[in-house]
Amino acid sequence: MKAQKEKTQRADIQADENGGEAKDPHDVIIPALWDIFDDEEHEHQIITSGRAGTKSSFAGILGITTITSDTPAAVVVLRKRHNKLRKTVYKEMIRAIGRLGLSKDDFDIKVSPMEIRHKRTGNVIYFSGSDSIDDTKGIIDEDKPIRLVILDELTEFFDVGEGEEELTNIEATFVRGNDESFRMLYLYNPPKNPNAAINVWCQKMELRPDAVHKHIDYRDVPISWIGKKLLESAELLKETDFRLYRWVWLGECIGVDDLIYYMFNDNHRKEPDAKHYKLIGIGVDYGQQNATTYQAAGVNINKRRIEGLDEFYHSGRESGKQKSPSDYAKELIEFTDALHEEYSCSAFYVFIDPSAKGLAEEIKRLAMRSRQYGIVIKDAENDVAVGIQRVQKCLTYQIMSVSGNQENLIREMGTYEYDPKSIEAGKERPLKIDDHCCDAWRYLTMGLWDKIKYFLPAGERDE
Repeated sequence: MKAQKEKTQRADIQADENGGEAKDPHDVIIPALWDIFDDEEHEHQIITSGRAGTKSSFAGILGITTITSDTPAAVVVLRKRHNKLRKTVYKEMIRAIGRLGLSKDDFDIKVSPMEIRHKRTGNVIYFSGSDSIDDTKGIIDEDKPIRLVILDELTEFFDVGEGEEELTNIEATFVRGNDESFRMLYLYNPPKNPNAAINVWCQKMELRPDAVHKHIDYRDVPISWIGKKLLESAELLKETDFRLYRWVWLGECIGVDDLIYYMFNDNHRKEPDAKHYKLIGIGVDYGQQNATTYQAAGVNINKRRIEGLDEFYHSGRESGKQKSPSDYAKELIEFTDALHEEYSCSAFYVFIDPSAKGLAEEIKRLAMRSRQYGIVIKDAENDVAVGIQRVQKCLTYQIMSVSGNQENLIREMGTYEYDPKSIEAGKERPLKIDDHCCDAWRYLTMGLWDKIKYFLPAGERDE
């Protein structure tokens, strides 16, 4: 109660100085996080949640509150990928100024380098990537001891960084010279796989007396804060795929199914509804002895769905007949000719396996010849995990269908699995067996994502 009273008094003083009405930080963070906000005993504070848990909002409030206090202080905000900072935690810190009833005029807000300095106290928030441990060492301000380090999207430090070792080095870098009131705040959404390295790390941290772990979800947040549309998205997924809902919205480690597209069923097998498509996408996976396949789908704006149309499939190993890149290029043009004839499509986007440079050049050469339609050739985005997640979303929300003509894709959808050994190791990877159609379909989905994601509920359009 005494600490709460002191905080309120400081807020009143700040309000008088700003000529406005500053808010008690407790009024703009969810009650489930009040204990973490007031906790100065645990050096390591871990917050996990599902979607819309307000972790980032909390970090913004804590960061701004720290630099507006009279205690000399600096805050360091880290993400593994530097280019993600400005649109995420940097923006949340700026939003926190308004949420706290403060004026932006009381801060020096810089973009290059990214930092937010409180004019009255001189306290500052620094933002940095952690592509290398050395990136963080030059941040240290000798006059303003670092009181708080915020690590956002912690999974990135394990997925593309050095994981636990990197976190230990970051702590050692910033704890120097801080005899008291130093804490590290870790924010992330838990991966599905309980064996993932970050989940194992968290379990170890929970055993330490200087660490605390708080898990929250959207149900801890007032509806007026997250909005009815987002709540509807959660309820829709709860009805459609309860297991996926538990992971996405509740942040539970539900485990990993061996079958990747377990949600694919007869409801997804539909013949194309439209007679005409303005845009048709084609995903291309190329092999010489392995299969080469083209998977085509049309974007149906009226039905808000991506509709599978047809496929080309040839396996040199199974047929005993090898084909050259020029042969495959001719067959792709024949494929688009047939689709144009049937669906009167004037624009084809072809997303090609990035390793198939020779085939791409052959197709470009043939596509330059005079035709009644346009062909745009693009390198496919090959982020496997993101691509799988997007296909799963489309299948879950029934905005994706597959034609009976795509018999090889349908077959693979029922057999496409994660390698069990990779699941045990905490980094799930698909088995590279009979996966060519699924790869091509993933390329297609990634390539058209900026168009088809708007067919999803509003809360599901971001990763």
